[in-house]
Amino acid sequence: MKFTKLIFISVLFLAIGGCEIDDNPNPNGSSIGGFNLNASKSELQTLVTGVEDLVRQDFGFYYDVTAIIGREYYFFTGSDPRYTGEVLGKGDSQLDNAGFYGTRPYLGRFRTIKNANVLIDAVANSEQITAEEANGYLGFAKTMQAHEYLLALNLQYQNGIRIDVADPDNLGPFVDYDAALTAIRGLLDEAANHLNGAGSSFSFKLSAAMAGFDTPENFLKFNKAIGARVALYQGDKAEANKRLSDSFMDMNGNLSAGPARYYSTSGGDFANNLFRPLDQADAIIVHPSTVADLTPGDARASKMVERPSGPLSLDGLTGSHDVWVFKSLEDYVPYIRNEELILIFAEANVGSNSAAAVNAINKVRTDNGIGDYTGGTSDADLMNEIMYQRRYSLFGEGHRWVDMRRWGRLNELPIDRPDDDVWVQLPRPVSE
Repeated sequence: MKFTKLIFISVLFLAIGGCEIDDNPNPNGSSIGGFNLNASKSELQTLVTGVEDLVRQDFGFYYDVTAIIGREYYFFTGSDPRYTGEVLGKGDSQLDNAGFYGTRPYLGRFRTIKNANVLIDAVANSEQITAEEANGYLGFAKTMQAHEYLLALNLQYQNGIRIDVADPDNLGPFVDYDAALTAIRGLLDEAANHLNGAGSSFSFKLSAAMAGFDTPENFLKFNKAIGARVALYQGDKAEANKRLSDSFMDMNGNLSAGPARYYSTSGGDFANNLFRPLDQADAIIVHPSTVADLTPGDARASKMVERPSGPLSLDGLTGSHDVWVFKSLEDYVPYIRNEELILIFAEANVGSNSAAAVNAINKVRTDNGIGDYTGGTSDADLMNEIMYQRRYSLFGEGHRWVDMRRWGRLNELPIDRPDDDVWVQLPRPVSE
């Protein structure tokens, strides 16, 4: 499905300052309040499409900041020294609570949440849809909100986030990390209940990147997949396994399968801003440790390409390989993939079913060309192996920093210069 200029006009005025969300009138059309007054299916489709559009906005900043802090890659650019300075904790530098690297990915998530709240309100006030159809809209909106809350929380960690932002004039308090995870899990459960009552098809269309996840039944599998990730972050392995069983995890399936964000170079649409051409002066450079620690023959080496012009250096840092995760301006960017679900399953079974954990590890290893696991089966041995597999399977997808933090192993990330720091979390944006 093509995201047209009309859709951009419809959604981009849903701007926020911090979480102080203002419903500003659209200078090119009716005010946002019009969506809440007996909205038609066409108007509701605009809001659904708006959610799918906004999840792409400012998202590149999320991947970059998590990958840089997590020492997956560097961003070498002469136009902004903060990527190799503040984000890596160079010398006496500190993270700036007004810095774009923290505010843009955070506020981008809340723009999506706001758009979904408008959709929820519009559904509640529409007499042009059935109760079953309403459940479809609500299941979609709340699942997407839960996903966006989780990404915002990953950035803020113990700072916490606001969950109650439905009323822009009466915002709820910040809740801490554990409480936020509980709230996100609860929101996913609300969405699941809606999806279970949404019939066999949605009354709206989703983008081509959601093929296979564009019915209530299959979208629920996406919901359960995100729920498994949340449960793993909570340390609730039994719940992670339960949700995986209802997700799209397929131990015999394609590792790349999963729902995704849509990108296109069509006129008026939004191209993949995570794609960067190879061998440029401004470049996304693989951290040298990532290259050095890769097992020979591992197919995931395709995510990093040696620079024909030779290593690139900037600000006391050097790397020889470009990041090559997304290979075109039209590559979809996954929300979650089968490969991650299999690795969640492996981790969730450490300590209770080592054979199941090894079986999952072997699926990832063999599909990536490095054969079955032959190491020890103690909990520590298996976790070390899972750490390796997550490092390379999910390289450049925003997980390494979050994983090392939840495992209490941030101190194992490499320090490139004597006074560099590995940050635990980003500062709360100044607008908050």
